[in-house]
Amino acid sequence: MDPLTLLVTGAVIGVSPFATIALWHVVPILVNALVRTLGSCAGWYLRRKTDGRRALIIQAILDARQKALLAKSDAKGRPSEKEPYGEPEEWDGIVGFFHPFCNAGGGGERVLWAAVDAMQTKWPRAKIIIYTGDHDVAKDKMLSRVKDTFSIDLDPTGIHFLYLTTRRWVLASTWPHATLLGQSLGSLVMGWDAFSLLVPDLFIDTMGYAFTLGLGKLLFPDVPTVAYVHYPTISTDMLESLDPKSAVGNQGVNAGKGVGFKGALKRQYWTWFASLYSRMGASVDVVMTNSTWTQAHIESIWGPRRKQQSRPHQPAVVYPPCAVSAIQQAIAISAEEEKQRKKYILDIAQFRPEKNHQLILHAFAQFAKSDTPASKDAQLVLLGSVRDDSDSRRVYQLRLLVNELNIKDRVIFKLDAPWSDVLDLLKRSYIGVNGMWNEHFGIGVVEYQAAGLISVVHNSGGPKLDIVTEVDGQPTGFHATTASEFAQGFEAAFSLSDPVAIRLRARKSSQRFSDEEFRLRWIAQLGKCVPLETRAGNGSKEKEKAV
Repeated sequence: MDPLTLLVTGAVIGVSPFATIALWHVVPILVNALVRTLGSCAGWYLRRKTDGRRALIIQAILDARQKALLAKSDAKGRPSEKEPYGEPEEWDGIVGFFHPFCNAGGGGERVLWAAVDAMQTKWPRAKIIIYTGDHDVAKDKMLSRVKDTFSIDLDPTGIHFLYLTTRRWVLASTWPHATLLGQSLGSLVMGWDAFSLLVPDLFIDTMGYAFTLGLGKLLFPDVPTVAYVHYPTISTDMLESLDPKSAVGNQGVNAGKGVGFKGALKRQYWTWFASLYSRMGASVDVVMTNSTWTQAHIESIWGPRRKQQSRPHQPAVVYPPCAVSAIQQAIAISAEEEKQRKKYILDIAQFRPEKNHQLILHAFAQFAKSDTPASKDAQLVLLGSVRDDSDSRRVYQLRLLVNELNIKDRVIFKLDAPWSDVLDLLKRSYIGVNGMWNEHFGIGVVEYQAAGLISVVHNSGGPKLDIVTEVDGQPTGFHATTASEFAQGFEAAFSLSDPVAIRLRARKSSQRFSDEEFRLRWIAQLGKCVPLETRAGNGSKEKEKAV
C-alpha cells in the first residue's frame, strides 16, 4: 500500500468515531428542522386555501350581529348584555373549539359550552368556531339543546359550526387493535380536516385530542394552542393496572393484562405510546386539567418535556362547571323537604364502558336482596345520554343484566333526559352513586352534592380527592370499591339518623365547583393566550361598527 493511501486510510479510521458522534447529534437536528419546514409549508398552503372561507365567515358573523342588535333594540336603547367577568376586551380573533362530539350532552360538553359563554362575555367581538362531526344537527337545534340541557344561553350570532367528515377515524370501532394509537392517528386525520376548513387564530381542544394540538403547532407555530384535559389518554395508573400484582391490578378494563408474551408487548406498546403522548403535550401553550387526579398524571407524563422546552405556563387545575347555583335555587334542603324525597339511588353517567354500570347493578342487587329495613322500596335510577349505536347496545346489555339479577321492577332507565327532568330527579332522590374507577372528575357527583344527595362513590380519582371530602371535619358521603362496599354504603346512607346535616355539608362542599368559578378560572388561563395571539398579529383585523 502506497504512503498516500495508508495516510488517507488512517485519517478516515481516526476521524470515524468523531464523525459518528457528530452525525448522531446533527442528524436529529436536521430531521427536526426538515419536519418543521415541511409543516410550516403545509400550514401556509392551508391558510391560502381557507382565506376565502375565513372572509365569508367573518362577514356572515358581523352581518348576523348587526341584524340581531337592530332587531333587539327598542326605544329604551341597546339590548341587555351578559353580566361581565371583568372588563370586556376588544380582541376580535377567531377561536376554534375542537369538539367533534359537541352534541353528546355530557360533562365534557358542559365544559365546551360554558367556555364558549365565558369567551363571549370577556371577548364579545371574538368569532367562535366549533369543529364538530354532528352533521345531523343544525346550529339552532344544537344551541337550543345546550339551553335545555345545561341552562346555558349563548349568543348564536357569534358562533359558526364547521362540520368534519372524518370523525369515524377516532371511533374505537374503527381500531379494534392498537386502539390508543389508532384513535390518536385518526385525530391527526380529523385535525387536518378541521384546518382544511378554517385556520383559527386560537385553537382550543376540549375533548382530549392531544395529537391534534401537536399537529396544529407543527403547521402553525404562531397560533396559540390550549388543552382542557378531562382524562389523560394514558396514565401511570393504566400502566400499573397491567400488572395483576400491583395495587391497581384488578381495576380498569385492562386489569391484569400485562402477563405473558402478549402482555409484555402491550406493556412496551403503552410505554412507547406514553412517550409519544408526552411529546404532543409538550407542544401545548396553555394546559388546563379538570381535577387533582388528572393534574398529577399530566404533570407526570407531560411535565418533564414541557420543562425541557421551557414552556412558560404550568398546567393549572380548572374544575369543570357544574350547575351548582341552578340546583341550589331549585332544590331546598330542610327537614320539611326531606319528606318529599323517595328512596331513589341516582346514577348520573353516560352509558360508556368505563362508567361501570355493571358494578352498581350488582351492588344494588346485593343491597335489594338483603331485605333490611333500609333496602325496602329502594329503587335505582340510571340516567345518562346515549350518543350512538354503541351506547344503545350497552343500554340493551344493561337491561339484560337487570333481568338476570331479578331487579327489573326496581331499576329505572332515563335516557337523554332534559335538564328539567334531571332537576326533578335530583330533588326527589336520596342517594347519588358513581361507580367509575379513577373518574377524572365527576360532574354528576357535584350535582349530587349541590342537590343534597348523600354520595356513595368509588374510592378513587376526582370523587375521592376533590369532591366527596370532609367539610368542617365531618363526612359528606361514603367511598367504596367493591359491590359489597357499595351495598354497605347504601345501607349506611339510608340508615342515617340526621340526613339533613350531611346534605347541608355536601351542598357547602359543592360551592367550589360553580359555573361562575369555572368561568373566572377559564378567563384567567385564556388571558395568557390571547396576548400571545395578539403579538403574533393573526387576529382578524375587521372591526365591528358601533351601534
